[in-house]
Formats: sequence, C-alpha cells, structure tokens
Amino acid sequence: MGPHISHDPSSQAVLDSLRKIVQVLRESSRRAEQRLGISGAQLFVLEKLADGSSQSLNDLASRTFTHQSSVSTVVTRLVEQGLVSRQRSAGDSRKVELVLTPRGRRLAAQTTGAAQEQLIQSIRRMPVRTRNELALLLDELVSGMKVTERKPRMFFDDDRKRSSRRNA
Repeated sequence: MGPHISHDPSSQAVLDSLRKIVQVLRESSRRAEQRLGISGAQLFVLEKLADGSSQSLNDLASRTFTHQSSVSTVVTRLVEQGLVSRQRSAGDSRKVELVLTPRGRRLAAQTTGAAQEQLIQSIRRMPVRTRNELALLLDELVSGMKVTERKPRMFFDDDRKRSSRRNA
C-alpha cells in the first residue's frame, strides 16, 4: 500500500488551475493545427503580425512576451511555409522587417484567436501588484521544480515539429 496522502485543497486548486490553463492552450493549438495547418505558436505570431504594420523580430518578441530566439524559430517556420516574408526596412536598410504575405494575411483573417492572447489579456487585467506577486510565486514554483536555466519556448511550439514528422 502506498503512503497516505492527505487532502490539501489549496494544492488541489493550484494544480487544477494550471491544468485548465495548459488544457486551453493545448486545445487552441490543436484547433489551429487541424483547421489551419499551423501550430498554436505560429497562429499567435500570425495574429500579432496581422495586428499592425511590419515589425522587427525584437518588436514581435516584445509583443508576444517571448524571448527573441524563441519567436525567431516560429517565424522561420512561417517564412518556410510562405506565410511571412522578411524584407529590408524602407527607412533603414540595416533593419529587417517581418511582413505577412498575402497567403499569411488570408490565413490570419480566418483565425478566431489564439489562447495565448487570452492568457496575456487575463494577466494584464490583474492589478500590477497582483501580477508582480504572481510572477514571484510562479518563479518560486519553477525553482522548486529544479527546472534548468533555459529560455522558454512559445507555448506548444513543438506541436508543429511532431505534425511535420507525421506528414512526412
């Protein structure tokens, strides 16, 4: 017989909330994959690019609250699929801008919203003090899990890799 586990309502509540968040993100990514043929991370990037004019990779990383190297990986796949193009800036030829292709714009117009955007908006609606406390608590949680120091990828960015292998 295993050890007796006492009921801990607060731990249960935390885990249930985390499960709900992951579930919504996973389901959003699956819908994007099935309906549009792109991952949830790619959908999120397409939507951010569709929100405005051309953007640099750093601008896009800032708008997705993601490290530049992580968003770069997603952008590379979107470029390979012909949904995004890299163009020299008209104002500064040293700067590369990301622009939706006509095909990328059509695809972005078919979207109903990535779950990542809902998560971001939910976090941003919190009072600053609450967001800061949540950030500290989540950092403590991650540290307690002894997660190695590495830059986090975009949510479900690896879904596309698995799908590509399946289709090959």
